[in-house]
Amino acid sequence: MRNQGSADATSTGKRASAGGNATQSQVQSVDRAISVLELLARNGETGITEIAGELGVHKSTASRLLSVLEARGLVEQLGERGKYAIGFGVVRLAGAATGRMDLAKLGRASCLVLAEELGETVNIAIADDGVAINISQARGSAAITTQNWTGQRTPLHATSSGKILLAYMGETERKRVLKRKLEQYTPRTTVEPEELMTELERVLEDGYAACYEELELGMHAVAVPIHGPGGDVVAAMSASGPSYRLSKQRVKQIVKPMTEAADELSAQLGYFRD
Repeated sequence: MRNQGSADATSTGKRASAGGNATQSQVQSVDRAISVLELLARNGETGITEIAGELGVHKSTASRLLSVLEARGLVEQLGERGKYAIGFGVVRLAGAATGRMDLAKLGRASCLVLAEELGETVNIAIADDGVAINISQARGSAAITTQNWTGQRTPLHATSSGKILLAYMGETERKRVLKRKLEQYTPRTTVEPEELMTELERVLEDGYAACYEELELGMHAVAVPIHGPGGDVVAAMSASGPSYRLSKQRVKQIVKPMTEAADELSAQLGYFRD
């Protein structure tokens, strides 16, 4: 009689092997799909026979790959049963990447001008997977810190830029962020979701967000939204400095020049207020 433990172990091994094979197959499919896109980008219009030959697969396999890519708009068939070419879905994806690069490039110039005017450190940040990422920075003449925040990931709930991005992001995404445990960086950090939501509503009303020693003791910051071509908020522009210089009163004073700078950058990106 076969040992039950051995049978269970064998069954478990088969499932693990099957799972591993499935994962390997998925990775292979992704690799082949990328190869198809690279092939079409290099050769232009290409028939399914040529694509299958380049990939070293059967025509039916190539056909399934092309069907998936076509459904996502990444490739298109030219005429009935014709050759394939890169689809406009790729242009859309490339446009998103180009938009970020344009924002970083244009934002750098805006940061320099505003930093010189305010004398404080100015940053531009975008939302990415539940955090804020700083993509541009300029230090003003009065800035006392030499820290470079460019490329750094900062929390959404404890920074002025993060609060702007949270306030203007979609409800589903915002709820997902607020479901996580919010880290307490200083005694002033807001970590209760309900309290934070009340503050975000105020941000929408006022058009700016401020943080007073919420990420780091002795540091204040204020941020305003940057709009993309469609009107959505795509980034936040912030100014930060020591609390003794960037007081709550001064924060209110510099909101106007910051908003003007952000509006000018938004216009360069293709957005104009009504």
